[in-house]
Amino acid sequence: MMALDTVDVKKKARVILIDGGQRVRAHLNNLGIHIGDWLVVVERAPFRGPVLVEVDGTRLALGRGIAPKVQVEIDGTVENLSSPPRTIEVEQR
Repeated sequence: MMALDTVDVKKKARVILIDGGQRVRAHLNNLGIHIGDWLVVVERAPFRGPVLVEVDGTRLALGRGIAPKVQVEIDGTVENLSSPPRTIEVEQR
């Protein structure tokens, strides 16, 4: 388990724990980040800037004050961050 702000770019991670109070959890919940969600670190800005993550196709910037409170486990590397939209195949009768 590691803090979100230490995850390398293009790494896929799963949220394991939100180490913060009620307001931190409520803020992340409003942004769409919940325990068990998968996210991808898109960019980490230099000089303690925000961490840009992608969750369910939506990109969010998390400040360096809140990013360390999100504990994640790493799954692997994502090769292409600009994947095509998901398509659903419908069976024809």
